[in-house]
Amino acid sequence: MILVGILTEYIKVNCMYTDPFLKIGNIKIGNKFKPIIIAEIGINHGGSLMLAKKMALLAIKSGAEIIKYQTHIVDDEMSIEAMKIIPDNSKISIYKLMEKCALSEKEELELKSFVESKKAVFLSTPFSRKAALRLKKLGVSAYKIGSGECNHLPLVDLVASFNKPMIVSTGMNNFNDINETVKILEKHKIQYALLHCTNVYPTPPELVRLNCITEMKKKYKKAVIGYSDHTINNNACISAMALGAKIVERHFTDTKLRKGPDIINSMDPNELKNLSKAAKEIFLMNKNNTKGIVRQEKNVSRFAFATVVTIKDIKKGEKFSYENIWAKRPGTGKIKASKIFNIIGKKANKNIRKDKHLNLIDIKF
Repeated sequence: MILVGILTEYIKVNCMYTDPFLKIGNIKIGNKFKPIIIAEIGINHGGSLMLAKKMALLAIKSGAEIIKYQTHIVDDEMSIEAMKIIPDNSKISIYKLMEKCALSEKEELELKSFVESKKAVFLSTPFSRKAALRLKKLGVSAYKIGSGECNHLPLVDLVASFNKPMIVSTGMNNFNDINETVKILEKHKIQYALLHCTNVYPTPPELVRLNCITEMKKKYKKAVIGYSDHTINNNACISAMALGAKIVERHFTDTKLRKGPDIINSMDPNELKNLSKAAKEIFLMNKNNTKGIVRQEKNVSRFAFATVVTIKDIKKGEKFSYENIWAKRPGTGKIKASKIFNIIGKKANKNIRKDKHLNLIDIKF
């Protein structure tokens, strides 16, 4: 019995690499489970703890199991040079924008407690060393690394050393960049996911490049593969799940009438409900890959399939040809349409009337 227990544990550990798997809190993520939706509230709360809670509650009620924010400690995250950089989707510098939207450690702790009290997982992206250490202190169950930090190898290495699962967005990074990040993740032997992403806000369809998900599934056998979205509707997320993405992340807001740089590419509660429903249905759609007739198709096949039928009266000894036999519905005869080639040229064993489904005993072999 001891040997069996050891063998079982060995299989469990090693299966992680043949069938990528992630566990965040009580949520299991992998090929055997339905896709997980991350509602990325990010900075849509504009620095208001009350609004951050309101959005979290709406997202949870709409089907999200993971609620994600961003942890910004601006002076540790950016140099003063960032005062000169104005993002395409903002009217103020990136420094001022993040400073305005940053929550304090006390506020983040309160927010985490609130999210967890609603039986959801609190997740946040650290954008600096101090932010990563803050999240560690808060006791988060996993870490999300943004696309901009995917190649920030010192930060990736620090977070990986916390020995918690990591979800890494890979936007703006090529496979060589991603490979370097993966080396660190695997060095620390943690569970991890890689998300395909395009960092254009909003992302037009021609820049989504969903085929990258297929390529990433081929290249990174040990990783759970997912998709982080910045388009203006659910189409890309639904398509990504159909391609095998097991995590989809999309920005979330309580209303699209709100102002903010990420609102245009955010989903509202109704869209999140629809996406949650799609995740469940797509999982069922992809669950069985056995090609062939299923039990529920049996009755349809009776009238949809064709079997070999006489189209003229045939006399005993007469040769079968396309002039006197063909395949017709229903499929209740004994000889399938695909077998007609084996009958052509053979002789009839007896007289056979027109419009009769042939049987093997009707044929002289």
